[in-house]
Amino acid sequence: MNCYLVKEEDGFTVIDTGMAGMEKMILKAAEEQGQSIRRVVLTHAHSDHIGGLDALKKALPNIAVIASEQSARFIAGDMSLEPGQADAALKGDFPSVESRPTATVKDNDMVGSLKVIATPGHTPGHISLYDERDGSLVAGDAFQTLGGVAVAGVVRWLFPFPGKATWHKATAVQSAEKLLALHPARLATGHGKILENPTAVMQKAIAEAKK
Repeated sequence: MNCYLVKEEDGFTVIDTGMAGMEKMILKAAEEQGQSIRRVVLTHAHSDHIGGLDALKKALPNIAVIASEQSARFIAGDMSLEPGQADAALKGDFPSVESRPTATVKDNDMVGSLKVIATPGHTPGHISLYDERDGSLVAGDAFQTLGGVAVAGVVRWLFPFPGKATWHKATAVQSAEKLLALHPARLATGHGKILENPTAVMQKAIAEAKK
């Protein structure tokens, strides 16, 4: 499980908080870099991405917490789908947490230097973040690189959990194509290593997901 610290002029933006307990590593990493954490952006509301949120918010009560509107509703316990979304069962663990987003974002909004890309599929309210300064793409679980590069909904048996926890594969493929169109310089995912110059492997993963 990966969390990311993104440097901004006023401090760090944290992308995802991992499982409960990972907040300690996040705090330590920020301290070692000598910058304060100003905000948290959540790609989606699964437990392995928001599990450390309450503890991080307790340690840093003034930080902003940012999520998509639908992920914010999921965090508050409203698991309803929006009109027009695929009528498919939600999958994965959506935990109950006390912290609530202090702001919500939608497609093309900016969080500092990060452009919000709506990428539903793994979950209905999933977002990715694109750093326009250097072309880095933090895709959450829209892709995985652990156990093999794959689009959400494709099960890699060396690490099957993102695939099995995906809400709607066809929607995930559309989102993956949207991310590919950005031609990112690097791909950072919720699970697995960061890939440099990922276009070819993203294309391959999308082609496989369409079979």
